[in-house]
Amino acid sequence: MTGLRSFCSKGFSKLKGRQAELALVGAMILWASSFIALKVAFQSYDPWTVIAGRMWVASFCFVLFWKKLFNFQYQAGDWKVLAIMGAVEPCLYFVLEGMALQYTSAGQAGMVTALSPVMVAVVAFFALGERINKVAALGLTIAIGGVVLLGSTGEATESAPNPMLGNFLELLAMLCAAIFSVCLKVLSKRYSALTLTAYMSAVGAVFFTPLALLKGGPWFVSSQAISAILFLGAFVTLGAYLLYNYAIAHMPVTRAASFVNLIPVFTLILAYLWLGETLTGIQFVACGIVLFGVVLSQKGDKQDV
Repeated sequence: MTGLRSFCSKGFSKLKGRQAELALVGAMILWASSFIALKVAFQSYDPWTVIAGRMWVASFCFVLFWKKLFNFQYQAGDWKVLAIMGAVEPCLYFVLEGMALQYTSAGQAGMVTALSPVMVAVVAFFALGERINKVAALGLTIAIGGVVLLGSTGEATESAPNPMLGNFLELLAMLCAAIFSVCLKVLSKRYSALTLTAYMSAVGAVFFTPLALLKGGPWFVSSQAISAILFLGAFVTLGAYLLYNYAIAHMPVTRAASFVNLIPVFTLILAYLWLGETLTGIQFVACGIVLFGVVLSQKGDKQDV
């Protein structure tokens, strides 16, 4: 009987792990599409207006689930972690990313996101004591090498006047994302993905609305930009973070972070299809390297939480 229970438990854990991995892939596709949608929205509106609108759309979506939002177990001191999480993401993260996309292309910004796993691993090492094995580390290194190859052909264009500055701002945004991921891991034991995502959206709406009112540009109707904002709020802010927060609750944060290396690949493909940003032969090879590295990074000791 004990053996049967152990077998069922292992099978259930593997199923949860596969679901978490699928959730992460979905989240990465949505996050990659956010670079495209932001570029489209920024053609008509300033970053503060776009991000505030995005957060309000997501917040309104959560009204549909309001009965489930308060299903959590608060523990003394959680307010500190919640405060840090809200400060780094969505607040600082979206400020930095909004500025970054004014100076660099969607494709190059997407490439920089692949450095996030390294930052997550460092933050998780100091904060959570998490380790990654040699095989996973090798896969991560290969994936990052692919990202470096992807970025080696970046050039200044009309839509990306200062790629170096833009990419540096995106790198700072990734540091915020790493701190956010660790805070999320700590809180996911007592708070649902739905609750934490709703909290983020509410904090973002409160933070960015005054900025939009004070620093935002003139408002006018642009169906394309409004559609992009609706997509960002309903599908990216709501959908992607729900999927990511779910996955974080069912696997080590460093392993989940390795999936971020998929974002540059998805971003380049979407930028090519929607914005006309070109892909070279070398970039196609680099995409394959990134994908191989991500797959390899998942071959290590898969522990569930």
